[in-house]
Amino acid sequence: MRILDHARIAELPNPYFGKVRDCYDLADGTRILISSDRISAFDRILAAIPFKGQVLTQVARYWFDSTADLCPNHVLSYPDPNVVIGQRLTILPVEIVVRGYLAGSTSTSVLTQYRKGARAMYGHVLPDGLRDNQALPAAIITPTSKAFDGAHDAPLTAAEIVEQGLLTAAQWEDVSAKALALFARGQKMAAERGLILVDTKYEFGTDALGNILLGDEIHTPDSSRFWIADGYETAFAAGTRPPSFDKDVIRAWVVARCDPYSDPIPQIPAAMIAATSQVYIDAFEAITGRTFVPDTSFATPLDRVRAHLAPYFTG
Repeated sequence: MRILDHARIAELPNPYFGKVRDCYDLADGTRILISSDRISAFDRILAAIPFKGQVLTQVARYWFDSTADLCPNHVLSYPDPNVVIGQRLTILPVEIVVRGYLAGSTSTSVLTQYRKGARAMYGHVLPDGLRDNQALPAAIITPTSKAFDGAHDAPLTAAEIVEQGLLTAAQWEDVSAKALALFARGQKMAAERGLILVDTKYEFGTDALGNILLGDEIHTPDSSRFWIADGYETAFAAGTRPPSFDKDVIRAWVVARCDPYSDPIPQIPAAMIAATSQVYIDAFEAITGRTFVPDTSFATPLDRVRAHLAPYFTG
């Protein structure tokens, strides 16, 4: 069980440790982003999943390469299977979530709100009569405030984003157009692989010149919900959750056993950890069409990451 549960490397400068990524800012204006194997949901760390960080980095690499014509991104190089060297961005204070289906399990998901009777949400009005996991009339953007340091995301409308000065009107127009174009490309490519891209989140930021770039990750099993197309119609007709390639497998396990926003998270059994790892590996192969080859060089994943990042050490 080769797990990178953290990448806290004292020789690297200016650390920032997120829920999943451990990051370091270099003096030249670039950032090291290391994808750990931690899995996050409900604003909490749930567990560490073997090879998850490698899968996330390499799936994102596949999509960054496939969408660079639609939106520039932050990537400069990949010195390790779990590591991206990227341009350091000033992250926009709005998280852009695009949804194509009435789905989700978090408090901000359209399905959760729809079940509670809401029809107006995020500046959109959804029709009555929609069923769980049904396709929406058109893809919609459901933006939230970008939570930092453990705070919770809060739903926003386009008007609120501009009125509160979170983005200028021009920035919102640019970001929303890019997000919808990326989602359309993602849905098309996913369909060609027998998958449905249900929803996803994008993180945009500005570079030193004020240009808007796509950062973080894109269309990974952490940032996106994928369903297997062959099983969708049967599941939809039965009112059950469609077969998926995303962390819903572990989210659903947790939700069935506690209120994940207020209760302690139960100990997740080893069998569920192993099953989740396989979901990530299967997702890589289904999304990219490539065979996943785990990098087992060096004694531990942390040893490997340290070796590949040694040229960036300070002091």
